[in-house]
Amino acid sequence: MRVLVRTFSELCITVGTLIVLFVVYVLFWTGVKADSAMDSQIDELQDRWAQGSVPAGTNGGGGDAVDDSPDAPAPYKDGKPFAVMYIPRFGFTWNKPVLQGTGAEVLKKGLGHYASTARLGQKGNFSVAGHRRTYGDPFKDFPELRPGDPVVLTDGATWFTYRIDKKPYKTLPGDIGVIDPVPRKSGYDGPGRYLTLTTCEPEWGHSHRLIVWAHLDATQPVEAGKPEALRR
Repeated sequence: MRVLVRTFSELCITVGTLIVLFVVYVLFWTGVKADSAMDSQIDELQDRWAQGSVPAGTNGGGGDAVDDSPDAPAPYKDGKPFAVMYIPRFGFTWNKPVLQGTGAEVLKKGLGHYASTARLGQKGNFSVAGHRRTYGDPFKDFPELRPGDPVVLTDGATWFTYRIDKKPYKTLPGDIGVIDPVPRKSGYDGPGRYLTLTTCEPEWGHSHRLIVWAHLDATQPVEAGKPEALRR
């Protein structure tokens, strides 16, 4: 009996140790790896932009200057970064790369663009997904987003400033209408240049989704400096 009790105790200690190690991996190590991967994606983008590689058809003009002709821009490459997102509500040091696609491997490196949705700045609904927790926790503070908050993106040639129109909306994972060209439940009544952000709800679960919608408020060329929303 004593041997049995000792064996059981050792087994409990082993299981407990494995659980602790798994929690450390989920909470810490995936974040370290994701932060490194995101930094690498941003470095790749900045190197590309420094060499003069910016999106074809992007002219960086004001309000309605984004080229909507179907054959102007080169397509985004699957799994590759093409923009950087800034959300001041999450802190002025918060910036994340946006990659093409929303697969598991893509979301380990940054935010993911739903390939079926509009290109950045163009007519339609530019839609982006991100992890709420693990892999850098990019959208950890998602519930804090409020109407009027700016979401700023750049593709190396143009700054795009979107403005959030509603507090986060909770829905089910199968509600794909939230990324329609005119997203359902958004309150928008016609075509426009929209942004949709999606993440998991609850914080450590996957049973629901949180959604935020925004409209394109302003654009300006990168040469003009940072947009007002990013100035402290």
